[in-house]
Amino acid sequence: MIPDGFGPASVTMARDYLRWRDGQKELPYDSLQVGSIRTYASDSYITDSAAGGTALATGTKTYNGAVAVDTSRQAVATLLEGAERRDMSTGLVVTSRLTHATPAVFSSHVPDRGQENRIARQQLNKDIEVMLGGGRRHFLPQSAEGSAREDDLDLLQAAQDRGYEVVQTASELSRAGEGQTQENRLLGLFSPGHMAYEIDRDHTQQPSLAAMTETAIDRLSGNGEGYFLMVEGSRIDHAGHGNDAASHLRDILAFNRAAKSALTAAQEDDNTLVVIVSDHETGGLTLGRNRDGEGIYSWRPETLAAVKASSGAIADSIRSIRSTGASEAAKRTRIAGTLTRLTGVQDVPTEIVSNLMTVEGPYAVGNAVSPLVNRQALVGWTSHAHTAVDVNLYAYGPGANAFVGHHDNTTIARKLANLMDVDLESLTGTLRAGRDAR
Repeated sequence: MIPDGFGPASVTMARDYLRWRDGQKELPYDSLQVGSIRTYASDSYITDSAAGGTALATGTKTYNGAVAVDTSRQAVATLLEGAERRDMSTGLVVTSRLTHATPAVFSSHVPDRGQENRIARQQLNKDIEVMLGGGRRHFLPQSAEGSAREDDLDLLQAAQDRGYEVVQTASELSRAGEGQTQENRLLGLFSPGHMAYEIDRDHTQQPSLAAMTETAIDRLSGNGEGYFLMVEGSRIDHAGHGNDAASHLRDILAFNRAAKSALTAAQEDDNTLVVIVSDHETGGLTLGRNRDGEGIYSWRPETLAAVKASSGAIADSIRSIRSTGASEAAKRTRIAGTLTRLTGVQDVPTEIVSNLMTVEGPYAVGNAVSPLVNRQALVGWTSHAHTAVDVNLYAYGPGANAFVGHHDNTTIARKLANLMDVDLESLTGTLRAGRDAR
């Protein structure tokens, strides 16, 4: 399980919030921490999700942007492919596009993570039993509305032809499997792009990460040979990129519920290993910050509880206000009121409203909203990108002791392969005999 972009401060944020909200003193996996990992890529001290994910999926150190290929751009075998060779059932559950970096590194081989249409085709050809997430646009032919493909391949129809049950809403997912057997494959594509942030999800028809995880485990666990499931809390990372503390927190809590479901299933099964580790930290999160030049020994989880929407959703509301024919004064008043209603901040500084009246760019409006909440909550960020800090490692079940200590990220895949009795080096040779990723 991969909580993308989840660093040590993110752990503390979630724990402090739950302690403030209901007195809960531990996260579902706190007692399972066995160590930590370093995350650098072959070409940078700071990894991206493709290189970081490739390390976790294959045991290979590679360059930023690489999807399950080495520095020579040749394919390297993944744990999921190894599981398939052992006749285990396999699955991917994410809240990003299915073709995004982390799910891609387990299920495809391309030299550039941006080749998502190619990734989608490779994923479908893998015959993975369960794939749940976003990214429908990469599975639609170019003639279909909202497609991101540049060809006429209809991968949704191709999936159905290959025996997949295709679902696109939470209600369809809950009905999936009625009258079906566990041998039937399941493809869920719940949004054109990434799935919604958890804080915005009630306004959609999308399932929770926990619901997707539980469905996948139910589908996969009937195989007597075992199963391999990768679950990613993808949007934890995206909120970190936007320095959106409230969305970061809510997606962590959503991941926690999925982790609790997986751990409960493992406890009941008594023969399943659960490993939880991030691929990197995002945003340089700090709990506590200077305000008006003064260091303050506090941070305020209650501020994050009052936020009702992601900074991106708030930005959409502000763009809508700006596009009206109202006077500038009326727009300013409406923007300030919207910020108060959706963030809980009562006295919105005039300079923030002025900035939001004029700022442009796909992420600029949302990035201008986030500081309002961060300042009130006494939360700081150092970056809109990833950072180089080590991240925590958790393990439960048979073989968990193998992960005790501090490791390079590539070590995780090698240890898992050993426990799964998978020879990644031999499988890599087989892959390369057939093709490489050029």
